[in-house]
Amino acid sequence: MGEGGNGFSVSGLRRLREVLIRHVESKRIPGLIALVSRGEETHVETIGTMRPDGDSPMRRDTICRMASTSKPVAVAATMVLLDECRLRLDDPVDRWLPELADRRVLRRADGPLEDTVPARRPITVRDLLTSTFGLGLDMTATGSSMMGAFFEEGLYGQEWLLPEPDPDEWMRRLGTFPLMCQPGERWLYHISDDVLGVLVARVTGQSFESFLRERIFDPLGMKDTGFHVSADKIDRLPPLYAPDPHTGEFIVADEVEGGHHSQPPAFQSGGGGLDSTIDDYHAYFRMLLNHGMHGTQRILSRPSVELMTTNRLTREQLASREAWARNVVHLAHGHGQHGGWGFGMAVRTYRSDFAPVGQFGWDGGAGTSTYADPDNGLVGLLLTQTGMSTPDSARVIHDFWTTLYQAIDD
Repeated sequence: MGEGGNGFSVSGLRRLREVLIRHVESKRIPGLIALVSRGEETHVETIGTMRPDGDSPMRRDTICRMASTSKPVAVAATMVLLDECRLRLDDPVDRWLPELADRRVLRRADGPLEDTVPARRPITVRDLLTSTFGLGLDMTATGSSMMGAFFEEGLYGQEWLLPEPDPDEWMRRLGTFPLMCQPGERWLYHISDDVLGVLVARVTGQSFESFLRERIFDPLGMKDTGFHVSADKIDRLPPLYAPDPHTGEFIVADEVEGGHHSQPPAFQSGGGGLDSTIDDYHAYFRMLLNHGMHGTQRILSRPSVELMTTNRLTREQLASREAWARNVVHLAHGHGQHGGWGFGMAVRTYRSDFAPVGQFGWDGGAGTSTYADPDNGLVGLLLTQTGMSTPDSARVIHDFWTTLYQAIDD
């Protein structure tokens, strides 16, 4: 145990392991990797196998598709540019993203795409960072004219919420759409995180991935993190499963060889495209807990980290974000109810479960969960590769957090 009660109880960790084993033994999750750390103490569990019928075990260095847990990591690239005054929070983005200049806005969010009014003001860097620039994916209204148009225009693949074309073509298509609401008015999920990647690439003159690698991944020793898995590591990537909602049968949603992550993508998606390992992500979240420091090296400024990891939404934006979370509770299997949002991640502003106010991070549709909690000096990471087509991976994530918070030994 860590001194001064900064660790976990032995019995608590045993219970955590038992709860995770139970999910794998139920045959609903082939395998998982979990990491919990507090102070100097780090504890890792690897349970089950990479395939339901396989004998290759989940390992500590197994590489996982991070899906939407890409967001809290990918946003760091923009923070570097803010730290260096190469971007400012309230700068209009028109200079870098002319496709988003002079927007039209739908008169009604669910109205016809022709019925628009002019935007009241330009889109700013802050609007993108807080997911309030006026466009987002609404999974409660997949039949709406806007969502239909996103898929028809090939902005996103229907099965995979990953951008299909290259960044310039993707931005060109995005620029043909009106906004769903005025800039800064409402929190809307996902699209802004992909736009930020294009912004970073255009400001730096580098690919989004090369800038992330140079400024975030390499300094943190995140050697297995990127937007695809190279051939020499592909054996460490399990398939991604999307269980059949009716039968529970494991359907492969993304193959290993020849799948979405076996080749460099046309579009490096900050919204959902990263692959990583539990130790790489742990290094990143510990850096956030350490106010931007990794050992003796500063990765991000302290104020940058504070901006990212505390609520940035206004009262009105917060109300729409909370309403969204309550309205999708059945689709999200209970995820997303934190209240606040910082930059690229959720921030807990009210107590809705076992985690305290101030916890920050996010979950991913590939069955991934990554959060840090400053009050308890805690990081928790759970990686499965079982998608949320059924509640199974969401339930493991819930039970992981519920049990983890009981294992705190103070």
